[in-house]
Amino acid sequence: MSDRAVKDLLDLKGRVAIITGGAGLLGRRHGAALAEFGAIPVLLDIDTARAEAAAKEITGNHGVAALGLAADITSVAALAEVKKSVMAKFGRIDILINNAANNPKMEDSGLSSEWTRLENFPLKVWNDDIAVGLTGAMLCAQLFGAEMARAGKGVILNVASDLGVIGPDQRIYRKGGVADDGQPVKPVTYSVVKSGLIGLTRYLATYWADRGVRANALLPGGVENGQDPAFVARLTNLIPMGRMARPDEYKAAVLFLVSDASSYMTGATLSVDGGRTAW
Repeated sequence: MSDRAVKDLLDLKGRVAIITGGAGLLGRRHGAALAEFGAIPVLLDIDTARAEAAAKEITGNHGVAALGLAADITSVAALAEVKKSVMAKFGRIDILINNAANNPKMEDSGLSSEWTRLENFPLKVWNDDIAVGLTGAMLCAQLFGAEMARAGKGVILNVASDLGVIGPDQRIYRKGGVADDGQPVKPVTYSVVKSGLIGLTRYLATYWADRGVRANALLPGGVENGQDPAFVARLTNLIPMGRMARPDEYKAAVLFLVSDASSYMTGATLSVDGGRTAW
């Protein structure tokens, strides 16, 4: 048996990839990376216009028929419609990237600035974050993963975080002149969702191992996105490489994890965090 060339292992020509949160900062880049190697990205997002615009951009740049669809991934009915549409148009589902996460906006909620602290954390925010980040991932795996299992081949990639394996260092979120019991912190739901995605990954990897479906998790670190310079300085002090990630620095890792280049890899976590979890 001759060895396959690396470029052939990375080839995704004709494969259909569903990406949740597909119009976001990283979601559209995941789609672009896969499209560059021939995959057909289906970008799911709660915002119809953003999903369609991101798909149009990928189509224009890479010449594949990317598709942008609006979907509430916490709704079984909505996901069933997505599956029906994708199967009718393409006849297959090969890849699922669970990338969506809730991003609560509290500015107009009437809540105080201390809402992130565990003692004050709103139950509604907990329920909403878990519903999108964890329940949504399970439902997508349930519907789309089952189709892969029926076909006998597929890949699921759960986008977790370095904070899925370490606790957040709350000191980097501190603000001057604020009492200790009012300091903002990384919300509890972030750690719970990202840790839960790692557990879901291992469950799926063993559950469908005999059906040709692989599941792995990517553990990215923080991404540059115009954050406050003081915060960036505190965070990068925790990273051996001394900087946050550029938005395009996860594309190759995503490509590797969803392609045949990682064909003997399942149930695993890949940390791409500048070395933060090594300290």
